Amino acid sequence: MRSLKTLFAALLLAPTLAFAAGAALHLDKAPDVSGDKAALQNGAKLFVNYCLNCHGASALRYNKLLDLGLTEQQIKDNLMFTTDKIGEQMKVAIRPEDAKKWFGAAPPDLSLIARARASADGSGADWLYTYLRSFYRDDKRPTGWNNVVFANVGMPHILYELQGEQVLGPDHKLTLAVPGQLSPAEYDTQIRDLVGFLVWMGEPTSGLRKQLGVAVLLFLGVLFVLAYLLKKEYWKDIH
Repeated sequence: MRSLKTLFAALLLAPTLAFAAGAALHLDKAPDVSGDKAALQNGAKLFVNYCLNCHGASALRYNKLLDLGLTEQQIKDNLMFTTDKIGEQMKVAIRPEDAKKWFGAAPPDLSLIARARASADGSGADWLYTYLRSFYRDDKRPTGWNNVVFANVGMPHILYELQGEQVLGPDHKLTLAVPGQLSPAEYDTQIRDLVGFLVWMGEPTSGLRKQLGVAVLLFLGVLFVLAYLLKKEYWKDIH
């Protein structure tokens, strides 16, 4: 377990969890969209259009997106840009050697990123939701961007056109200096859907597992009642 946590930390490039020295990081609660297929479909679209250029999802194949209510033709027409076979993995478009040259390190595969964060410190979706909304302009960084959740992050703010440009004040609070294409509330909704998809991607069968768990518990409850009644009937003459 210790080595597994070490691996997860390496994948995340050892993010810091402080706004400033001695100040604990507050994570915003990520809305749960696990049962909202429309939101998950939108999250898949955002992932393919903005994340898949640099981050792969090699543990997931395109045909798994059928579980979100999409048709095979919709997937081919709108979500497949790096392959023409729906059974292929969701591989990254950028070459790892180019990514390492541009960003200092190859961007990690995001197949299990939500589960990795949850295993590392229990934050999971909340960390991702806060992180993707916490970029700010920093001219001292090579990319021109920094993040209050992940200090000195190598990743640029790929969604800045949607969110706009934030600045970090002396009180370590973020302020929207240049508006983006979306209002803050609209941007938060998009990030909600993207994070929801990242969570789903880590365990696509989570919904089925939970349903089976409930069914098994109900079955065991009925079986317990029948076993108890059978026991009473069997031992009634003795007692």
